[in-house]
Amino acid sequence: MQTASQVLDRVLVLEMVRVTEAAAIAASTLVGRGDEKAADAAAVEAMRAALNELYMDGTVVIGEGERDEAPMLYIGEKVGSAPGKGPKIDIALDPLEGTTICAKAGPNSLAVLAIAEEGNLLNAPDVYMDKIAVGPGYSPDVIDLDRTPTQNIEAIAAAKGVKPNEIIACVLDRPRHEKLIAELRGIGCGVVLIGDGDVAGVIATTNPDTTIDVYMGSGGAPEGVLACAALRCVGGQFKGRLLFRNDDERARAAKWGVTDLDKQYDLTELAKGDCIFAATGVTDGSLLEGVKRRKDKMTTESVVMRASSGTVRWVKGEHRL
Repeated sequence: MQTASQVLDRVLVLEMVRVTEAAAIAASTLVGRGDEKAADAAAVEAMRAALNELYMDGTVVIGEGERDEAPMLYIGEKVGSAPGKGPKIDIALDPLEGTTICAKAGPNSLAVLAIAEEGNLLNAPDVYMDKIAVGPGYSPDVIDLDRTPTQNIEAIAAAKGVKPNEIIACVLDRPRHEKLIAELRGIGCGVVLIGDGDVAGVIATTNPDTTIDVYMGSGGAPEGVLACAALRCVGGQFKGRLLFRNDDERARAAKWGVTDLDKQYDLTELAKGDCIFAATGVTDGSLLEGVKRRKDKMTTESVVMRASSGTVRWVKGEHRL
């Protein structure tokens, strides 16, 4: 078990839930309206306002993009009500994970946030990352990106005591994953395709009710850090390797201190020390129910986890209109 952070003790766990609730409620007004940018902007503005009410000296290390690309919650932005005075906190966030999902009223759109002490979350550049993740209960290094997908499935199946065709993998439904999906189905593996939201996809491996054994494929590197913060709290394994399409992306990585471009990152290299992870459902999904609007109130469902204690709290909220 990780040692509890006295720094994080000063930022109450439930305060993180209030931040994700604010973003989820704001985005929920645009569910199914077909406007991804408007939904994302609403969530960003609400999350930023909630963060700025907290007594902390916070720095966004995973955010909406670099400063010249994002007007709010950009990488390096300072948030909190006590700059230079409060506890120094690194923040990874995605105010609306699954913008397309939200715009189309699909499942598993979330407002997501993770915090750790300063220097404990990787400043991941906004590039793709090759990822593989499993839930708790496996021997160390049961997964490895240097193996083929088939070899990883065989290793997971052997560890579970089942055949490869009894394993279920979660993969983002993208053209770039056609070969991966074909290989998995070729060995009889079940494939759950998701349209967006790979943080929820990774977390799904930790919940037996989803029947998902492994998450595989490439997605955003920032989302990889967020997913790792969650896995640090509930258990599991994650391997990630940054993928670069051009020199501009390599330069972006160098800007954030990434020197080994081929490095395979482990879970604890992406999210170290004590971490707190919080998420609130925007739309209904495998992890959380979405925001529901009643006659005189709204209801939310959130989860908040802490690495040092291994505690997972499920929070139902009622908010007056």
